[in-house]
Amino acid sequence: MKMMKKITLLFLCVFLTGMSVPAADKGAFSTAPKTNDGKKWRIGYYEGGEYIDYQKILTATVKGLMELGWIEPSEIPKQKGEQTKELWAWLAGNLKSTYIEFVKDAHYSANWDDNLRKKTADEIIGRVNGKKDIDLIMATGTWAGQDLANDRHKTPTMVLTCSDALGAGIIKSIGDSGYDHVSAWVDPLRFERQVQIFHDIVKFRKLGLAYENTVAGRSYGAVEQVEKVMQERGFEVVSCYTKSDIADQKMAEESVKRCFHELGEKKADAIFVTPQGGITLKSIPELVKIVNSYKIPTFSNSGSDEVKYGFLMSLSQAGFKYIGHYHAETFAKVFNGAKPRQLDQTFKEPMKIALNLKTAKIIGYDPSMDVLGIVDETYNEIEKPDQN
Repeated sequence: MKMMKKITLLFLCVFLTGMSVPAADKGAFSTAPKTNDGKKWRIGYYEGGEYIDYQKILTATVKGLMELGWIEPSEIPKQKGEQTKELWAWLAGNLKSTYIEFVKDAHYSANWDDNLRKKTADEIIGRVNGKKDIDLIMATGTWAGQDLANDRHKTPTMVLTCSDALGAGIIKSIGDSGYDHVSAWVDPLRFERQVQIFHDIVKFRKLGLAYENTVAGRSYGAVEQVEKVMQERGFEVVSCYTKSDIADQKMAEESVKRCFHELGEKKADAIFVTPQGGITLKSIPELVKIVNSYKIPTFSNSGSDEVKYGFLMSLSQAGFKYIGHYHAETFAKVFNGAKPRQLDQTFKEPMKIALNLKTAKIIGYDPSMDVLGIVDETYNEIEKPDQN
């Protein structure tokens, strides 16, 4: 009963602090649809490379714009794999709107290639400074945010789904991006809440963490936040270094598999699974088999989809609906005259716990009735990701 009270208290804290609250913008800005002096607002897109969350965030943001009346309601077809290029082409060619346009040839990706990254960033900045045919850029992920959060251009840039915009140097502080044309979503306590509730439920002593040992990789891996909770809770962190932001996806995937084996052999009694290039729809089934063979509980940072595919649990994003609506509102405010720097960058999504009961059985984890009482999503099987 004492354990239940502790978990319930933390869960309520997570839930209440995760509730959406009115943004503390530096001014009152409308979200009502309006044209750009009779013309459509033109949107471009830039990502460091393919990652499944990027596709989900883009879709959720478009749905948010539909809810706000900027786009006529339409059913977005199911997408294959993790790509956004084909999705962008569909949006550019099929959505109907009086107010905004997804510019057909304004989808950019660095394909996780350092050389292509510099060339792509230069091309985008040259375009917005020269042709001036893009009114707002969706910069998705850490690479894109780092490349466009600078004084080389003045085009409004909204940084989406970045693990740690402050730690990655994209923004100057949580309250101020540092650039009039830049805004980046942040939830500074998100990772800490996840590790805390994972520790409360599993009571691990050695937490495994696989990540690329670079500035961006440590950001994706929430290393600073995990180590902070480690100091507070007294457990040990066992690290293994992977390859993440590289063009060779197979190499990235194999590096995570190697690390999961290594963490198992080092007797990590839990693994915090964080976003990186080697964790893909293709690699997740094998990664799940590896950790399950070592009987290791896992917590996915990315949400309930990965729990559905076999990781043990997650304090997940609620289907990206709420963050998509948040991004849609920020776009609308910019189109209504706000400078991105004037907008509140903090948004704590409603969170919910997901648990895979099949995985629990395989690894010998028997959740108590108390734990089951605070789980919102349960999966009875390990589903295979659809890569088509």
